[in-house]
Amino acid sequence: MQSVAASFVRQGKKIVAIGRNYSEHIKELNNARPKEPFFFLKPTTSYVLSGGQVEIPRGIIAHHEVELGLVIGKGGRDISQESAESHIAGYALAVDMTGRNLQDEVKKKGLPWSAAKGFDTFTPIGKFIPKTAISDAHDLRLSLKINGAVKQDGTTGDMIFRIPRLIEHVSSIMALEEGDLILTGTPSGVGPIVAGDSIECALADPSGKILDTLNFTAVTRGGGYQFKL
Repeated sequence: MQSVAASFVRQGKKIVAIGRNYSEHIKELNNARPKEPFFFLKPTTSYVLSGGQVEIPRGIIAHHEVELGLVIGKGGRDISQESAESHIAGYALAVDMTGRNLQDEVKKKGLPWSAAKGFDTFTPIGKFIPKTAISDAHDLRLSLKINGAVKQDGTTGDMIFRIPRLIEHVSSIMALEEGDLILTGTPSGVGPIVAGDSIECALADPSGKILDTLNFTAVTRGGGYQFKL
C-alpha cells in the first residue's frame, strides 16, 4: 500500500476535489453552504511537482486554493466512516488552481467546471507524507504566500465535512482506487496569481513543525487555450 501511494502522482487515476468545505471560503465567494459534500474531478495531467511552474493560459484569471490532500492506499466503494481511516495511506500538500473568470462564466450558464479546474499544471503537489507522520489531520495549519506576503493561513479544524465523511460520500458514488488523491477544501484568502509571482505553501502540525513546503512560480502559457468573452 505504501509503495503505490508514495508514487500516487504517477500511478493515481483521479483527483477528487471537495468544494465549499470551509465556511469562510464559502462566504468570500458568496456561495451556498452545502448540505452534503460537494466535489468535482481534476485530471492527473494537472499535477506539477514542487519547484515547477504553473502555466496561466492567456486571458485566464488564475486563483490559488491551498489544500490538504489525502492519498488513498486501499481502494473500495461504499466505505463507512468507521473504516475510512484504513483506506488512507497518507497526505500531501496541494494547491487547487482555478481559472476564476472561466469558472464564473460557465457557472452562469450551468455548465461544468472541468476546463476551469483542469488546465495542465493546475494542481501543484508536494511530497507524500505517511499517515503515521500526522497524529490528527484535523489539527494542521495550511498557509500560502505570494512573493513573501501571506494570503492564506487556516486550520484543517475548520472543515465543514471531516475526512471520514468525505471518503464515505465519494466512495458511495464512485470507487476509490489506490493512488487517488482527495483534495479536502481550502480556507479563506483565495485570490489571483500572475506571471512572475513566486508562491510558497506550508503544512504544519500544532507545534509549528513544518511537515512539508510546496513552492512554484507562475508563468504565462505560450499557446493553447485563450479565454475570450
